[in-house]
Amino acid sequence: MSITETHFAAAPKILVLGATGPTGRHIVSQAVSRGYDVTVLVRSPEKAAGMKGAKIIVGDARDENVLRRAVKGRDAVISALGTPASPFREVTLLSTATRAFVSAMKAERVSRLVTVTGMGAGDSAGHGGFLFDKLIFPLLLRKVYADKNRQEDIIKGSDLNWTIVRPSILNNKSGRTTIQTLTDLTQFRGGSISRENVATFVLDQVTTDQWLHKSPLITW
Repeated sequence: MSITETHFAAAPKILVLGATGPTGRHIVSQAVSRGYDVTVLVRSPEKAAGMKGAKIIVGDARDENVLRRAVKGRDAVISALGTPASPFREVTLLSTATRAFVSAMKAERVSRLVTVTGMGAGDSAGHGGFLFDKLIFPLLLRKVYADKNRQEDIIKGSDLNWTIVRPSILNNKSGRTTIQTLTDLTQFRGGSISRENVATFVLDQVTTDQWLHKSPLITW
């Protein structure tokens, strides 16, 4: 596929889900600094403290009616929804919210979706290195990633213009000038990347189809 840019008559209008998480906050701040028209959906206004330049809508990301109001008139949706480690309890938040916002996007005729999942989802499973694959994943993240897989399946089964971004282990360091973007993980085992770099890559996808209908893993 050739790489093409999507040109907007004005600054892209985006909705960010999961905006109050550590990666979501980077996405919002970078989007505002780029001059994007940014709306965020949060569960409480207190959680959005300090998000200057973004329009705040209060509501649950699993509520399709709220999502339709938030999505209306947007050019793209970015989902950085996350959930804590859950060793024992089943996790359904990600797939439930994804099903709701995919339906809302279709209803409001918004087609561009960029979603952050993680290393270990889909065919990236087993490429996290010994510590991640043998200890962290099975003991803490198995149920979370089962829901990430359901989330990815919902997105891939939609007719949206989606990109799924799978970061390696996230850190809070300053971003680097260059990162690796991989779809062939044959030689890849483990890695990390800054949330700042993830936010930059995610926002870049709003205006390019380079990774359209693909699930790249990004890492340093």
